[in-house]
Amino acid sequence: MTVLVCGILFNTSAADAQNSKNMENLTLTQEWDKTFPKSDKVEQLKVTFHNRYGITLAADLYKPKNIEGRLAAIAVSGPYGAVKEQVSGRYAQTLAEYGFLTIAFDPSYCGESGGMPRSLTSPEISTEDFSAAVDYLMTREDVDGECIGILGICGWGGFALNAAANDPRIKATVTSTMYDMSRVQANGYFDKMSVEDRYEMRKQLNEQRTKEYRTGIYERNGGVIDPVPEDAPLFVRQYHDYYKTQRGYHRRSPNSNDGINKTATLAFINMPLLSYSEEIRSAVLMIHGEKAHSRYFSEDAYKRLKGDNKELLIVPGATHVDLYDNLQMIPFDRINIFFRKYLININN
Repeated sequence: MTVLVCGILFNTSAADAQNSKNMENLTLTQEWDKTFPKSDKVEQLKVTFHNRYGITLAADLYKPKNIEGRLAAIAVSGPYGAVKEQVSGRYAQTLAEYGFLTIAFDPSYCGESGGMPRSLTSPEISTEDFSAAVDYLMTREDVDGECIGILGICGWGGFALNAAANDPRIKATVTSTMYDMSRVQANGYFDKMSVEDRYEMRKQLNEQRTKEYRTGIYERNGGVIDPVPEDAPLFVRQYHDYYKTQRGYHRRSPNSNDGINKTATLAFINMPLLSYSEEIRSAVLMIHGEKAHSRYFSEDAYKRLKGDNKELLIVPGATHVDLYDNLQMIPFDRINIFFRKYLININN
C-alpha cells in the first residue's frame, strides 16, 4: 500500500503495521505492593499497552467480579510524580467496585512503564498517554468502546482536560484536585513569577541541559522535600505527610524519592496545556478541596469550559492532599453518578 502525505510517497506494508504493535518487554511485579488495601469485590491484573511514540505503558486493570458483558471503562492516572500504586490505583479500584472496568496506569518514563530517560514528563506525551489508554480500552472485548471516560488527579487533571479537548472518543472526564502544570511551571505558585524570573529560570535550565548532554546524566529535582523546613508552607508539609511517610510512600514514585527530571520544566513553559479546553464538548466534572492551595487552578479552568454538561464541585473542608486518599473527603458517590450519567445512562 502506498500513502501520499504532503506530496511525499511513503510505502507501507503488513510488516510495518506489525512493527507498530511491537512493545518493550517490561518486568512487572506481581505482588500487591499498593499503598491501599486490596478489595475483595474486584479482580486485578497487570496489563500493558503502547502509545504512538512506541513507549510501553504498565497498568493495573480492575474489573468488578461477577459482572458479564461489555462495561463502561475509565482510565485513571496521577498525581504528577506519583505511580499507579498510590492515588490513581485507589481511585481505579474504588470505581471498579461501583461496576466500571478501570485501569490505573504509570505515565511514560515513570514507575513500571517504559521510556528513557527515566522520570521525564512532557505536556504532549503525558497527554498522549491518556489517549493511548483509550486505544487499549477500545480494543478490549469486555469494554463498550462508546462508553470510555478518563480521570486525572493533580497534574494529571490538566493532562486529562487536554486529552478531552483533543480526543472525542473520551465521553466523560473527571479531574480531582487539578494542577495546571503549564501555568505553575511558567508562573510559579499563585502566578507570582515575573518575566525576569522566568528568563532566569530558562537560563539555568538550559545550562543544565548542556551539563546533562556532556555527562549523559539527567539530574532530578529531588522529589518532595525531606526534611521539611520550619518555614515551609502548609501544603508542602501535607505533601510530605503523604509521599514521605508510610501513608503514601512508594519505592517507584518520583515524588517519594528523587523526583522528576529538572529540565522537564522547559517543555511546559512555552506550551500551555489548556489552550483549547473551551472546545471540549464531552462532559466534565472538576473536583477540588475548599481549603486546597491549588483550588484556583480548577476554578479558573472551569470558567473556560462551555456547555451545560460541565460541573465544578468544591468539597467542604478538604485540602489538596485530602483528595488523594481521605475516603471521607473523596466524593466517590458523586463521581459514580457522573460517570453513570454520561457513560451509561446517556446511551440508554
